[in-house]
Amino acid sequence: MKNTKFKAFLKSRLGFFALLVALIWIKSLFIYYTDFSLGIENLFQHFILWLNPIGTSALLLSLALYIRKPIVSYIGMFSVYVLQVLLLFANVIYYRQATDFLTINTIMSSSKVSQGLGKSTLSLLAPQDILLWLDIIIILVLLFRHIIPIDKRPFPTKKAFIISLCSFTFFLFNLFLAETNRPQLLTRTFDRNYIVKYLGLENFMFYDGIKTAQNNQVRANSDGSEMTAAYNYIQDNYAAPNPAYFGKAKGKNVLIIHLESFQQFLIDKKINGQEVTPFLNSIYHDKSTLGFSNFFHEVGQGRTSDAETMLETGLFGLPEGSVFTSLGSDNTFEAAPAILQQQQDYTSAVFHGNTGSFWNRKDVYRNLGYNYFFDASYFDTSKDSAIGYGLKDKLLFAESIKYLERMQQPFYAKFITVTNHFPFSLSDTDSDFPKPDTGDDVVDNYFSTAHYLDQSLEQFFTYLKSSGLYDNSMIVIYGDHYGLSNTNNQALAPLLDKNASDWTAYDNAQLQRVPFMIHMPGLKGGIDDTYGGEIDVLPTIMQLLGIKTKPYMFLGTDLLSKDHNATVAFRNQDFVTPEYTVLGGKGAKSTVYDNATGKVLTDLTKTQINTINAAQANVSKRLSISDSINNKNLLRFYTPNGFTPVNPLNQDYTKNWLNMIDIENQLGKKSTSLYSKNNGTTTGMYNTDAPELADDPTAITQLPEDILESNNATSDGTIDKSAQSTSTKNAAAHSSSSNAITSK
Repeated sequence: MKNTKFKAFLKSRLGFFALLVALIWIKSLFIYYTDFSLGIENLFQHFILWLNPIGTSALLLSLALYIRKPIVSYIGMFSVYVLQVLLLFANVIYYRQATDFLTINTIMSSSKVSQGLGKSTLSLLAPQDILLWLDIIIILVLLFRHIIPIDKRPFPTKKAFIISLCSFTFFLFNLFLAETNRPQLLTRTFDRNYIVKYLGLENFMFYDGIKTAQNNQVRANSDGSEMTAAYNYIQDNYAAPNPAYFGKAKGKNVLIIHLESFQQFLIDKKINGQEVTPFLNSIYHDKSTLGFSNFFHEVGQGRTSDAETMLETGLFGLPEGSVFTSLGSDNTFEAAPAILQQQQDYTSAVFHGNTGSFWNRKDVYRNLGYNYFFDASYFDTSKDSAIGYGLKDKLLFAESIKYLERMQQPFYAKFITVTNHFPFSLSDTDSDFPKPDTGDDVVDNYFSTAHYLDQSLEQFFTYLKSSGLYDNSMIVIYGDHYGLSNTNNQALAPLLDKNASDWTAYDNAQLQRVPFMIHMPGLKGGIDDTYGGEIDVLPTIMQLLGIKTKPYMFLGTDLLSKDHNATVAFRNQDFVTPEYTVLGGKGAKSTVYDNATGKVLTDLTKTQINTINAAQANVSKRLSISDSINNKNLLRFYTPNGFTPVNPLNQDYTKNWLNMIDIENQLGKKSTSLYSKNNGTTTGMYNTDAPELADDPTAITQLPEDILESNNATSDGTIDKSAQSTSTKNAAAHSSSSNAITSK
């Protein structure tokens, strides 16, 4: 009896609708678990994953239920279903090559799609793909043979509306659960994986479509006149280089070390009589280090990606969201890697032990002009090697050497560490640092992971000295943003010799200091009390390298210049000067603290009011200009003399190894890589106490299997000779200077 009712239900229009919903749900889950790496962390996320294909798929299919003519209604449902399957299939193919999801811009750009999918889509097909299409053929046969008949009974509009409403409610429930587990999912997007994991592929496409339309509308309403206003402001506020430092690092390798969640108070801090960061302390106080004691992070919701935006482009992050995820794939940039390559023939690379899709880095780095991006796929992340947001720091530095030594010098290389990331969890085998006992596990663990990071840097520096890279490099070390949030600061207060009950917003603001130090043998160093922030890093290091920054749209100023702007702008319009900390974003009407006393100033003089209001106006102006440049892509209207905008399609990060070795072989005796200079590998010079490498140190020298395969390399990392010709052009590109174009 029940079986008869079920068959009768399937032969109804509602039954056909339910069948298609069930099939797209099954296919989505199959793909989620077999083709995508979504980083499911717990049962709750599995539960959300099982829910997310249902709501939107049902809502889309329900639209055909409003169609009065039965056959047209069936065709409508079936067509929507085929389009949903096509979306799944296209993303599967694209993901296998690019480890990312299709976006609206990617779909609209045929050249980008073909580049992303490679020479042959057929090579990306897998036997299980037939399962995505087999049921479509079966359904068509069943429809034509009337085994699934067309239900010719009228379908009530009210019933269709109830189904649509239930579907939409189901989607809202899904969204509620997603926001519960990942707050600010849609406003602070840092990885497309998260949108797909929590809301599904269809909702990701809707979200991406809305963001794309918004961006395109903003850009369509902009013109070159806005760029002119921004250009004039930057020219009027340019800080000329300090003659004592300009060009002092010219021709040197640049090593950028990005200290995750690392705050300034860790420097010289002791816990139970033991230094938290003894090595960094020694670098900070070294006579060849320029250390800045009043240097602040200036990130917004984009956190780490905001720090990178300022470091690489000289522009602020966005008031909401992230430049990397919202705009980074398509905007025009005047970024450090491209400038250095075109001005001084630098090679550039990023080393980061997380997936390339995180913060959309794989797309953004191409747009910034990075030659190479070594993400998690280039490292051994098996067993206990990864933690939280990627490969542990000791392993990242150790396993990067086999790639770093093959880069042509001079190079610009950035290392993004992750171990010192919230919630700062690390096993006892990785760190035996004596934690404090504040009663707040986050605060206690923070010192342990910071100590581990410090040890990682010491091991890396030891290698740099042994290999000879140290003597020919400028090493830039900076903290990207706070590690402990304001909610943790009262537990932290006693360790900073402060009274938790007296803790104020001023104390929170002052804790936004992060380290910034520039270390280079022979550099005239010292602790500099100049106030500055992350927006000032790029012009500072550029002018040390002998590149005047005046032609470029950098909103910071050289920290070493006498004309440096010492007002530090926070993303929420608050700011800090050497005299005042101003919180509230309203100038003199804000809460104004005296930096000398830490007390609120209640009776401001007319001079103080004018000074604070002028500083507030300048902060607002700078942030506004940055937002206009980013949101409206204004750099497409201006190209500095001697600079060529980057073509991101020139970079294929799956072929990093092949390209590096091919360039090295093509250059022969002219190769400047450390490997060539040393007549062999330097990986044996790297010493680490990382327990993961104690029994099997081969990860330092060997390439992962998938990298060997995709780069036509043998087990020892050498290239199959028959594959070398595919990237010969890279050697020519490296040895020739970029064409300069005039300002326009």
